[in-house]
This record gives sequence, C-alpha cells and structure tokens, in this order.
Amino acid sequence: MIFIAVKFTIRPERSARWLEDVAEFTRATREEPGNVFYEWSKSVDDEHQYVLLEAFESAEAGEVHVNSEHFKTAMAWMPDAVAETPQIINVEVPGTGWSAMAEVSPRA
Repeated sequence: MIFIAVKFTIRPERSARWLEDVAEFTRATREEPGNVFYEWSKSVDDEHQYVLLEAFESAEAGEVHVNSEHFKTAMAWMPDAVAETPQIINVEVPGTGWSAMAEVSPRA
C-alpha cells in the first residue's frame, strides 16, 4: 500500500473555504479504483494548515491518481491557494488499510 501524508498551508484569505475548494477533487479521488482512503484534517496548531492522509492499494493506483484529469485540474489551481510549498511523506507500507492499535482499547 502507498501511504501519503501532505501538509498544506493555505493563504489566510482562502483557508476558511479550503475544504469546499477541494470537495470535488476529494470526491473524485475517493471514487478512484485503488483508493484506500483520502482524508482531510485541520491542524490544531496552525489555523491555516490542513493535513491530508491518503492511501492507494499499489504504486500503479497512485500513478493512475496523479495522471487523472481531476489531479491535473487541482494542481493547476492549488498554487494560487497555498502559502508555501506543501510538505509530503510518501512511503510504501505493508497492509491494505488501517489496523487496530494494540496499546489502546475502549474500556467496558
């Protein structure tokens, strides 16, 4: 599985509507064959930063993603929205999705 984490710092005047701006891109990515998950979170430390966690079943599925029309469209408008170049971690990991955390379980 390909696991990707990306930190996007958005221009202050655009950050409040960031999730709306990426809604169509998010929907299209989630519908791709080979997409395991595609999830946005807002930083608790920086009001203008969003973190994207995404995974694809294989390197081939990731390649299909970056060659898709919706990816190309998003990459064309995102430079106008970001305040700095996004930071990324992209690694291949074993497994097919989320696993249960062994150290923490809910109490009865």
